[in-house]
Amino acid sequence: MTDLDIAEVARRAGVPASTLRFYEEKGLIASIGRRGLRRQYDPGVLERLALIALGRTAGFSLDEIARMFAPDGRPRIDRRMLSAKADELDRRIRELGVLRDSLRHAAACPAPSHLECPTFLRLLDEATARGRRVPGR
Repeated sequence: MTDLDIAEVARRAGVPASTLRFYEEKGLIASIGRRGLRRQYDPGVLERLALIALGRTAGFSLDEIARMFAPDGRPRIDRRMLSAKADELDRRIRELGVLRDSLRHAAACPAPSHLECPTFLRLLDEATARGRRVPGR
């Protein structure tokens, strides 16, 4: 496969060219040169961009994702970090399930006012408690 210009990489990866330039500034990807004013990339950049997209979807920061690549560009994924992220996602899924159920209850609650509903008031208390724990999130 031949080298790809920035427009082709952007099209295939489904990201704007500005994202590619930003990723390049952050050291996540590297162009292999230019043809005129257009950056050129090795076709392997598409796999790397797919890994970056997967990491972003899983909630990893760009700095965390950058650490998942060896200096030669090959993936060097820390399995403990993946496991910790999976545990974090499990916690978040449980929290979202509770929130979903609370919202469904509030939507169907027969109380004249949500402020008279014990379930809704408990939800407010929990939200307030979470707000006080923001720094440790």
